[in-house]
Amino acid sequence: MTGVQTCALPIFFALDPETSHQLTLNALRLAGNFPLSNWFLTQLYKTESKPVQAFGLTFKNPIGLAAGYDKDGVAVRGLAALGFGHIEIGTVTPKPQAGNPRPRVFRLAEDEAVINRMGFPSQGMSKVAGRMSKVGSQKSVIVGVNLGKNKDTPLEEAARDYVELMKVFAPLADYLTINISSPNTIGLRRLQNREMLENLLGQINLERETWNLKLPILVKISPDLSDEELDDAIGVILDKKMDGIIAANTTLSREGVRSNLKGETGGLSGNPLKGRSEAVLSRVVKLVHERVPIISAGGIASPEEAKKRLALGASLVQVYTGLVYRGPGLTKQIIESL
Repeated sequence: MTGVQTCALPIFFALDPETSHQLTLNALRLAGNFPLSNWFLTQLYKTESKPVQAFGLTFKNPIGLAAGYDKDGVAVRGLAALGFGHIEIGTVTPKPQAGNPRPRVFRLAEDEAVINRMGFPSQGMSKVAGRMSKVGSQKSVIVGVNLGKNKDTPLEEAARDYVELMKVFAPLADYLTINISSPNTIGLRRLQNREMLENLLGQINLERETWNLKLPILVKISPDLSDEELDDAIGVILDKKMDGIIAANTTLSREGVRSNLKGETGGLSGNPLKGRSEAVLSRVVKLVHERVPIISAGGIASPEEAKKRLALGASLVQVYTGLVYRGPGLTKQIIESL
């Protein structure tokens, strides 16, 4: 961590978590939009290329930024300058929606964790797509888009939302992620049940074949599935010809959490999720048998943990909460350790 980062972190930690995050995102947006500041960031976080092939794409390194950090794609250029091999924006919904009332993000500092109940706040697909089309070929990093249904869309009609989003973002993204595992949209996780998942992914695959769409489609799963539920979900994902799996989203479990904020509702991310994420990854690797690549997410906050996930069988890893506590230099530290 640089001296600037060391000084800045306590200042940001004194602010409300969501306000702090918005300030950071705006700073990265501005830095990315000006050639001189973008060049400076790029030089500061520059690392040797360590390419990875996955989903038919070439990633310059295996470290990515998880969805949720830049929900509306406002700071892609600035984030790319931090050295990531890929950036996943979103979750994006078809129509704009405000998400849940504030406060909805909580830092659990003693646990190096975060609880959020954001509820897919999104500016909507039209605005995000317009922003992405302006970045276009100028982006220097692989960009995925995480897709979610609107809060008021009935589960039985969820496929309509995902298909609509696919049509908009297929020409703009390098890959798409079907998010059916956030705990903060009522009922969403039910889409991971075998029957509902078969219907959803079946419709998505049918649309893709109709358009002859070659874009990789990934599915992000929950760390809270039982072994039987996980086996069913992976079976459907493979049967419906999805291209990859992200394991995993945030958890409703509070196992090992010490903070007095642990009673807040929402998804938990960060250090307490580490063991659960490793266990889910190990099981998914065995179920997949190398048929599709896996991205591991959840509790990665050190070079050692990133290397462990790769050794367990992940092709790529994603970080988010680790950046909150370790600063943006975490990405460079991981890449240089590989």
